[in-house]
Amino acid sequence: MSMKIAFDLSFTHTEGKWASPGSWVGADYPDLGMFTELAMAAERGGVDMLFFGDGVGIPDTWQGSMEAAIEYGIQWPRQDMSPFIAAMAQATRHIGFGLTYSSTYMHPFYVARLLNSLDHVTGGRIAFNVVASGRVSDAANYGLDALPDHDGRYERMEEFVQVCRALWDSVEPDAIVRDRATGRFADPAKVHRVDHDGTYFSVAGPLPSVPSPQGHPVLVQAGASPRGIAASASFADVVFGMGGHLPSQVAHRAKLDAALTEAGRDPADVGILWAIQVLVAQSESEAKARKEQMAEMLPLDAVGAYLSYNSGFDFSTLPSTFALAEVAASIAAAQATQAGFVQRLIAQRGEGATMSREEFFDAGWRWATGYEQTIAGTAEQVADELEAQFEATGERGGFMICNPLSMPGSLDDVINLLMPELRRRGLVSSGYAGTTLRENLLAP
Repeated sequence: MSMKIAFDLSFTHTEGKWASPGSWVGADYPDLGMFTELAMAAERGGVDMLFFGDGVGIPDTWQGSMEAAIEYGIQWPRQDMSPFIAAMAQATRHIGFGLTYSSTYMHPFYVARLLNSLDHVTGGRIAFNVVASGRVSDAANYGLDALPDHDGRYERMEEFVQVCRALWDSVEPDAIVRDRATGRFADPAKVHRVDHDGTYFSVAGPLPSVPSPQGHPVLVQAGASPRGIAASASFADVVFGMGGHLPSQVAHRAKLDAALTEAGRDPADVGILWAIQVLVAQSESEAKARKEQMAEMLPLDAVGAYLSYNSGFDFSTLPSTFALAEVAASIAAAQATQAGFVQRLIAQRGEGATMSREEFFDAGWRWATGYEQTIAGTAEQVADELEAQFEATGERGGFMICNPLSMPGSLDDVINLLMPELRRRGLVSSGYAGTTLRENLLAP
């Protein structure tokens, strides 16, 4: 099975990356020309998908203030990328686009209709990354005082996807007749109401849209908690997982396989794209020198703002020494993200681990900058690591690459150095399998 490669453009301009040498030269986020050039270059290199995560709040968990996040550009600014994707699609023919919306806050009728339209505009190259939001500042922008219950967010997600699927199926693929002689546009027998009346949504349907090239966009989901993995198993075409720690990756794959089997699905049909960062250069010393540039990117307040926002817990309140399990319990009690940085530390250090405040923020800096997750080396060395991870996790899926420095230069390094090496080893396809994202990303 071939390795799939996606490129994550969600954070090419945040956490200090915009200021790294060679990054965003001659353009500032959100320059459309830059995104179009990136899409064209990625397609030439054979990348399967460009991915855009999202968040709608400015981080304010750290010390109860937005100040640090605003000052250092932590997880903001963030545009709605749907219009950008529509423009990038006009400059490309094969590469897919992953777009993120929250099932916690959005309504399925609106999202189903929007994604149907984008699937038309892109010629069948849209993926929908459906997320159960776990950030308090995001919730406040939708009129909520606190996050909804963690498991309830996934129940809502499952119903959200159920409604979207019903809407996408409400107009059958051959319903549109367009008979010019009779003036008959469509067959009424092939257009159906949805009449969904559930716990979270009431939707009559049908979707007032022409069926799109893929019918359904490719569905992506990133839950890593037990409840999140169960949701992934119920509907996801491909799963987004956290890379950088092979034992956790192997455990995630095993849990997902078990959940897929329980849901009556074949585990071979669902891959995981592991999120990693890479720095590729002509020599190992050059790659490692570029990695060390990351050490200068973020001060403590910026690290604290990043970690607190993405975990849903104010880490400025940590005592001088503490047990990781107690912090994890506080995060869970706040209904926040239960599979993030603290959980990774527990996986690395053990359930009973304790840390000092200084140790925690040193590790947090490595996490926030991506230093810990970054593979730096020659194309051969990086390919060795990717191949080892791919084999160890069952050779289903591939990698979601996010480069930590110098956009677009570091993307060029992936395209010009790493992708040819992966092709030489037969790990990635020599060309696109078809024109739709489903054909390319989900092909064996």
